[in-house]
Amino acid sequence: MGDHFQRIVDAEATEEEAGPLAERIVDWLISEGVITRETSGEGVYSQSADEGYVPGPRWDRAVAGPAEPGWPPGPVAVMTGRDYYVGGQGEDEADCAICPRCDAKTVVIDYPEEFEADEEVWRPFRDAIAAWRRTGAGGVACSACGALVPVTEWRFGPGFDLGALAFDFWDWPPLGAAFLAEFAERLGHRTGEQTGKF
Repeated sequence: MGDHFQRIVDAEATEEEAGPLAERIVDWLISEGVITRETSGEGVYSQSADEGYVPGPRWDRAVAGPAEPGWPPGPVAVMTGRDYYVGGQGEDEADCAICPRCDAKTVVIDYPEEFEADEEVWRPFRDAIAAWRRTGAGGVACSACGALVPVTEWRFGPGFDLGALAFDFWDWPPLGAAFLAEFAERLGHRTGEQTGKF
């Protein structure tokens, strides 16, 4: 059992942009009837939000197919501030990182041989993420091309994203492709999508 979430992470918004962007997206979702201005903490387990917006009368416009009768989706939590986000359950590392300069792939967890991160490989990323969370800047040198790349520009494996703005849809049916595309278009940035369970 448990509570499930679907998350949309804005992977490019700065901390300064996050608040105004969040307000703009919330206003759009309210205007579409997907959420209301009413908030609730029931069923919200987001890492930096204690409550979220209650679904609106037309919440099913956001989902992939017809909603099951009587399906009561939970709130939509909005999180701002520099952070890392993981899908799944109990993960804190990405399985890989891809350099945006040369496309070299750094393997952090060598599935199916290993199920734990290689600490030596992950340490530079972990340290850069911690620096970025504190100061807004942190970089990792690519072992293939040598470029020092801001950690926010690295592309991580599925289910691991960095961002200053994220939205958690708690216990919703699968979100629709058209809705996700419009969401990303309205943000105007590259997004990451995750699913997970609390």
